[in-house]
Amino acid sequence: MIETFKELVAYLKNPVLEEDPNTDLQYRLKKFGHLFIISVVSIGLLTPILALIEASGLINMDNHAVVEMMENLPKIAVFFFAAVFAPLIEEVIFRGPLTIFKEKKSFKFGFYIFAILFGLVHITNYTITTNVLLLLPVLVAPQIILGGYLGFIRIRFGLGWSILLHACYNAFFISLSFAGLST
Repeated sequence: MIETFKELVAYLKNPVLEEDPNTDLQYRLKKFGHLFIISVVSIGLLTPILALIEASGLINMDNHAVVEMMENLPKIAVFFFAAVFAPLIEEVIFRGPLTIFKEKKSFKFGFYIFAILFGLVHITNYTITTNVLLLLPVLVAPQIILGGYLGFIRIRFGLGWSILLHACYNAFFISLSFAGLST
């Protein structure tokens, strides 16, 4: 796990268009598991900051698109949207094009831009207010970070793996919400 984390951090500092030459399924499943845990823990570390913002009254999370969706749709529809539809569409849009950047500098630029755009598109989950705009970097930080992780696995293992990681990540957090365990 520590090796995977160090590899991920090094990659995020200097992303390159280079597939992992090890195509062994067991190896990839192990790395996938590590990346899933790293993703969940990373976002878990940001949760207290987001909870503090909500508790301070700066943001009303009751107006969050996911909360509204959970109140208005059957759980199975919410789960399908969050764990199947959204990951598939978002990965095709935000990670699919990464391999068109063949030059080292353009790849690095494209990698970061797509991770940031992935985060920024998630601001639409909030009702746009002055506070939301002022807190935008903090509110979308989890998605920007996740965008980097998903970009890493997409380049190293392929688009299918980033779709799967995104789906598992969303399924985990939506399941926590269904169980009443998330903020």
